[in-house]
Amino acid sequence: MSNEKQTVFLTGITGFIAQHIAKQLLDSKKFKVIGTARSEEKAKHVTDYFKSDDLTIVSVKELGDPTAFDEHFIKFGNEIDYIIHAASPFAAVADDIEKFFIEPAVNGATGIFKAAVKYAPNLKHFVITASLASMIDVTKDKDITHVFNENSWNPVSRDVALSNGVMGYFYSKTLAEKAVWDLQKELDIKFNVTAINPGLVLGPQVINSAAGASSLNHSCEFINKLLKTEPGEKVATNFDGLAVDVRDVARAHIEPLLNSEKFKDQRLILSVARFGNQLFLDILNGIPELKGKIAVGHPGTEDNLEATRAVIDNTKTNELLGYNLIPLKQSVEDTAKQIVKAKVSI
Repeated sequence: MSNEKQTVFLTGITGFIAQHIAKQLLDSKKFKVIGTARSEEKAKHVTDYFKSDDLTIVSVKELGDPTAFDEHFIKFGNEIDYIIHAASPFAAVADDIEKFFIEPAVNGATGIFKAAVKYAPNLKHFVITASLASMIDVTKDKDITHVFNENSWNPVSRDVALSNGVMGYFYSKTLAEKAVWDLQKELDIKFNVTAINPGLVLGPQVINSAAGASSLNHSCEFINKLLKTEPGEKVATNFDGLAVDVRDVARAHIEPLLNSEKFKDQRLILSVARFGNQLFLDILNGIPELKGKIAVGHPGTEDNLEATRAVIDNTKTNELLGYNLIPLKQSVEDTAKQIVKAKVSI
């Protein structure tokens, strides 16, 4: 890479993960960033925070519009060296799964990919923020003999997807990622492609939205809710999942920009450990400022959670990245300490 700064087109820059991506890109002094945002107010928070001449933010109102990115690629296309497509809708509840999840996820991914092919002749690498949701078959997650790896795909059907928001989100992420790989084969492209597939993403905010907020982004809200519990309160422990730190997720998006051929055609699994509410509580109660102030639950009952679930084999991902992921304990502690410092929850 030359000393001249290269330009990254980063979608969804006001989001939790994308803010970390932007920070790492700008901190490196190697890149200029063109970010997209749907809200002018949130975009201003980002520009006010970074105060960087290397950051430009443009408006993309509707991901569901297949041509949503065209005007910006017509304007900036010749400048763009890399694309990180991190924007994707998420909510725990959606009245219309098709319109809220599926259409914007698929149209956003295919729309920006096609715009890149048409208007960005110098593009070197396209990175999409996918999800473990597009890899995990929930019907086999408690089968200890089953192994998920970088080649796995979620087989969720459309009928199941339309039955509830969680499955709708899983389906939308699966379709969006598959659509990108299909376009890679169908179109005459000159750039490389990588998919980043994280589990539940924890860690501190870049722009501390914990200050003055009643709730946080969906993943960090898992921790925020536990910080609002009272000693002796019962806490639901009937679910679990896979977690990773946001700082590692951001770094994984940037590695393909630094070594494009190494990450060509790769799907990366970003997961450091299984989590459950009890495991979170055990970590939180080990923080001196929290001891005796929140629920305790049944300590230690999720210590062997990994042994009772399917195997997540991300050996290939870890070898490609070449760095140790931040432990779950540190992610939870850093998340909680930021919230506590903001004096939101306790």
